[in-house]
Amino acid sequence: MRNRIDQKFEDNKARGRKTLIGYLVAGDGGIGTTEEAVLAMEAGGVDIVEIGVPFSDPIAEGKVIQEGSLRALRDHHTTLRDVFALAARLRSRTQMPLLLMLYANTIFRSGKEEFFRKCRETGIDGVIVPDLPFEEHDEFQAAADANGLYQISLVTPASKGRIARIAGAAQGFLYCVSSNGVTGMRDHFDTDFTAFFDEVRASAKIPCCVGFGIRNGEAAGRMGAYCDGVIVGSAFVNAIGGDPEGAAKRVQALSEELRAGLDA
Repeated sequence: MRNRIDQKFEDNKARGRKTLIGYLVAGDGGIGTTEEAVLAMEAGGVDIVEIGVPFSDPIAEGKVIQEGSLRALRDHHTTLRDVFALAARLRSRTQMPLLLMLYANTIFRSGKEEFFRKCRETGIDGVIVPDLPFEEHDEFQAAADANGLYQISLVTPASKGRIARIAGAAQGFLYCVSSNGVTGMRDHFDTDFTAFFDEVRASAKIPCCVGFGIRNGEAAGRMGAYCDGVIVGSAFVNAIGGDPEGAAKRVQALSEELRAGLDA
């Protein structure tokens, strides 16, 4: 079966529409809250959702996502099994592309063949493993390929001479990190985005999306001008805040704001 990620980007390109990708932590506020929040994101205009698998030491994350991961683990005891069950339920309700964002140790603990088989069975389309260097992506590539999943590659302004190699081998879309450091909402960026994306596009054969720090519709529109779409994480986690009461409405409202900013 054709990967849903490719289809979504092609559909959006045909419509002249940028792609909006959202992230949330599975189990923050309870796994049922996550399920309804994903559907609310779609209703508000999000095209692809990254589901974060909570982890005890999320080294790539800033304070907001760290706290969301802690709440999911401490308050709701969310496991990878819960995340796969969530994915299966979502797949029965939507055909939007779904990705898992998780750390390599979680895959190793499951066994890579078993992990990617389970991803395929529950309707996951790709994975993002932020602590896996590009030079080690072959560790999971065969298992991902065998199950029709993409490993999403990341590049940063600090990637410099590695950008061509990473972009040239990327699948699905290239995750372009807006600035060096961890995730989190930002008021300003120091990156020269014109130079950064000129270098990225010289080698990339697939869509490029920018993430880390985008917090509202104005920022989404500004950043989306450089590439094919934007990725928003901390702002969605902050909107949920571990509180299931009204979480879906808050998430949908944020989605609509981001969509409007990206479409402006």
